[in-house]
Amino acid sequence: MTTKFDELGLSSLLLKSINRMGFEEATPIQAETIPVTLQGYDVIGQAQTGTGKTVAFGVPLLERINVRNPVVQGLIIAPTRELAVQVSEELYKLGQDKRVKVLSIYGGQDIQRQIRALKKGPHIIVGTPGRIMDHMNRGTIDFSQVHTVILDEADEMLNMGFVDDIEAILSKVPTERQTLLFSATMPGPIRSIANRFMKDPKLIRTKAKEMTVPQIEQSYIEVHEKKKFDVLTRLLDIQSPELAIVFGRTKRRVDELANALTIRGYTAEGIHGDLSQAKRLAVLKKFKANTIDILVATDVAARGLDISGVTHVYNFDIPQDPESYVHRIGRTGRAGKTGTAITFVTPRETSYLRVVEETTKKKMNKMKVPSFDEAIEGQQRMVIEQLQTIIERQEAKYYYKAAEELLEKEDAVAVVAAALKMLTKEPNETPIELTSEPPLPSRRDRKSDRGGKSYNRKNSSSSKSWKSSSSSNARKRGSGKRFSNNKRVNER
Repeated sequence: MTTKFDELGLSSLLLKSINRMGFEEATPIQAETIPVTLQGYDVIGQAQTGTGKTVAFGVPLLERINVRNPVVQGLIIAPTRELAVQVSEELYKLGQDKRVKVLSIYGGQDIQRQIRALKKGPHIIVGTPGRIMDHMNRGTIDFSQVHTVILDEADEMLNMGFVDDIEAILSKVPTERQTLLFSATMPGPIRSIANRFMKDPKLIRTKAKEMTVPQIEQSYIEVHEKKKFDVLTRLLDIQSPELAIVFGRTKRRVDELANALTIRGYTAEGIHGDLSQAKRLAVLKKFKANTIDILVATDVAARGLDISGVTHVYNFDIPQDPESYVHRIGRTGRAGKTGTAITFVTPRETSYLRVVEETTKKKMNKMKVPSFDEAIEGQQRMVIEQLQTIIERQEAKYYYKAAEELLEKEDAVAVVAAALKMLTKEPNETPIELTSEPPLPSRRDRKSDRGGKSYNRKNSSSSKSWKSSSSSNARKRGSGKRFSNNKRVNER
């Protein structure tokens, strides 16, 4: 049974904004969270990204804002700068007709600029723990009239070591408040925060079958470290994703992958925590605008990204914990659309698949390593689709006369074959050098924290270099996209 937003008892101003954004039916987490929150209860929401939780906690918060009172009334704590920006943008759109002022504060931005913005009386602050603490220590932020606090992606803030900051922040806001906590998982320290700072919270969570998006086709390929890159480029050529995210385990891996993909002719750029905020936002803007169609990212940099239209996720390195896997594949298969997630696993890492499958409640399909011939065929199919589109749109009338003259002299099949050969680029044999990443430690070396379901995060710093000279075709040649010259970032 579906629930429409106009059945949730919302104000006309919020409904106007919601309708403008194109929302009609509430997602399960929204339909359950909004009424309970409007009644004033504290809420623990266990839900993945992509389930609509920003609207779930944002709508009740916006309903409670008194726009005539130019003070901070709502505080949202997020783990990353990207998530803070995205949440604030969503709240701005939702509260536009009510004229709610929303301000995001995070590291990497001029703090003096933030101080000036704070003096203008925002109603809602969305910030990262570190920057919120900076303002608290400077005395530039006033929480005395905050009535709602929201912790978004609390498990990720735990993983990033923000627990002490969160506790310090919560101890400085009024005790008479409403607290909402959202987390994909509920490890012990998160439950401890809930017990200390929340009052009889209502637990709302998606059902087990909803914890992973059923529209995502999940597969894995067993491949040696040295062969990963060529397998990736062959998959890109065969599948020709509209928008894809490639996940690497380290910042160095992201830099090298983005550079290598660009060398091979793909439109790719990378994001990770060492890039400046301006650079990261610029890359994300290009990805959203389809100026680049492959985003290479670390887990932390991609956390909270809300980008529609991602068709494929490639886990170039299997993540260090199953929760991160769930967050990664949640970038695709959104809003009822289908998505594809493919994970590369080295022979020594196959045991980790069982843990991932236990977490996702879904068995992954094993794919065979794609061949070079299949990559060529994939590009040929793409060229044929482009030709068919031109024919259907009747965009080639100017060339009809020349075509007729050519067909009078040559065999039609030979002419089409020659055109396909010309449009399907010859293999790109540019040698690629990546630094090998050590495999995850053996499962028997795992530590048993989090109930025995987490991975040992110990990692080796040693690395070897390898070269991949196998050829792979540049994709989307002839599609009108220009490949950017992506400068290589220094290795960490």
